Amino acid sequence: MTRRQASSTRRGGGSFPLSGVLHSKSKSSPLLSISLVLLGAFLLIIYACGGSGLLGGRKDVVSRVEGDFSCTFEVPSAIPVLKNAYGGNMKNVLHVGPESCSVVSILLREGETDAWGVEPYDIEDADRNCKALVQKGIVRVADIKFPLPYRAKSFSHVIVSDALDYLSPKYLNKTLPELARVSAEGIIIFTGYPGQQRAKIAQLSKFGRPAKMRSSSWWKQFFTDTSLEENEAAVKKFEQAASKMSYKPTCQIFHLSSYH
Repeated sequence: MTRRQASSTRRGGGSFPLSGVLHSKSKSSPLLSISLVLLGAFLLIIYACGGSGLLGGRKDVVSRVEGDFSCTFEVPSAIPVLKNAYGGNMKNVLHVGPESCSVVSILLREGETDAWGVEPYDIEDADRNCKALVQKGIVRVADIKFPLPYRAKSFSHVIVSDALDYLSPKYLNKTLPELARVSAEGIIIFTGYPGQQRAKIAQLSKFGRPAKMRSSSWWKQFFTDTSLEENEAAVKKFEQAASKMSYKPTCQIFHLSSYH
């Protein structure tokens, strides 16, 4: 009988090992139980804060690493620097890329520059402001792998962000010269650094392919192959303006001259 009881006790202890430990330890050290309770409460507070957004700053860092980063969100911060560098030459601007409605709205709100946009992807979930811009013809939804619906030199400058990162070289050979065709003064390209940005799985149906982040040397060789030249004067002025205004770009920014 004594053996059976011992065996039974072992089986019961095997089912709830932690309970047995806590029970035995609580007799010898009540502080252990109190410490475990406080630790559990602390972990619950951290979990609740994370779920309620109180730790959202950290979540933003993680999301940027995992692929939420977008060069289009960089454009509004760069606009004052661009205007400083290019002076009064930025008279009418075409923005090409996702979230084009947002960029165009900012430019129009400032009132110093006429602005139009090309949204390369569906805008079914766009807000009223964006749909109004589309209805007025200020922003157009167009596949940039094909000729743009504008005459040559229709705009002083073309700003393109994110869109080129989703094109293969086959289509870049057509799209980049087309952007040069519709610009009179220059093209400004915002693109990610290698390893910086990837499309999420849910975005692949929209973009058609994952983003391809290319190095600066790759782009410069591609510009040479397509007979496009970097605007060295604009590059220097932009760098000076960026330093003066404490602007540090998080994307690669290229300044190209238009075809003449």
